[in-house]
Amino acid sequence: MTRDIKKILVIKLSALGDFVQCLGPMKAIRNQHKDAHITLLTTRPYKNLGEKSGYFDDIWIDDRPKLYHPLKWFALRKQLNGGHFDRVYDLQNNDRTGFYFMLLNPKPEWVGIAKGASHRNTSPDRKKGLAFYGHAQTLALAGITDIQIDDMSWIETDISKFSLPEKYALIVPGSAASRPEKRWPAEHFAALCKELAKRNIQPVLIGTEEERTVTKSIAEKCSEALDLTGATSLYDIVTLGRNAVIAIGNDTGPMHMVGPTGTKTRVLFTPHSDPKRHSPLGNDVKTLEVDTMSPQDVIQNITTEL
Repeated sequence: MTRDIKKILVIKLSALGDFVQCLGPMKAIRNQHKDAHITLLTTRPYKNLGEKSGYFDDIWIDDRPKLYHPLKWFALRKQLNGGHFDRVYDLQNNDRTGFYFMLLNPKPEWVGIAKGASHRNTSPDRKKGLAFYGHAQTLALAGITDIQIDDMSWIETDISKFSLPEKYALIVPGSAASRPEKRWPAEHFAALCKELAKRNIQPVLIGTEEERTVTKSIAEKCSEALDLTGATSLYDIVTLGRNAVIAIGNDTGPMHMVGPTGTKTRVLFTPHSDPKRHSPLGNDVKTLEVDTMSPQDVIQNITTEL
């Protein structure tokens, strides 16, 4: 007899690119369990994105307690067991969520890699490519096989406030402050922006405040560039990308927001990140390993497509 699954927990804690790659699997889970009550356990930065997707009935915030916070662990165990979940889909699949499985009593069905899981993926192929395909492989063990890239068409913002021309290129020259080695040099981005401007395509720079030094340097070298550093929301990035002629940037979270929209997306990888594991999803995403190319060749490779 097939078990009646009424209450489901989906776990995805971080990070931005990984969360975006999980949107397709999340949608597939929703479609598979149309009448179930589905809760997402995530971290605070992704609460709004989870809500906006419409795939969940409830969002729980995981503050990821440290080992020396026993009261927080007690509260988390109580919350997890109080959910009375019939099935858990673990899209985080690390030691932390494996420990969460141990906290549950009685054990629900668990779809993931945790030891003792009812639907456990032990295949060595799970981590050979992008996370999206590993999740698809795992969900197939639970009978979920129709998993598509989520194009995030449910995100649409008003970008008229930026007064953009019809033809513009979205430029993402930064990266997390902790990973500056993933950045193609600012002077190379500036040269690229100048070449785009020659083709009557306005470069539009985006980034966070901590990336302002990079974007300011580019804008100073290319007067045609529009610098929107600190002015765009996470959702604006999706709309800006969707309407751009092309999006070009480093291996960083915003490129994962742009790629699935279907716009022409070119991602620049340094030797410090593997495109086979970390490339954004999308129907027109290409990666360039810039350590094997001269800056001029990178620029030519990108602009000859325009």
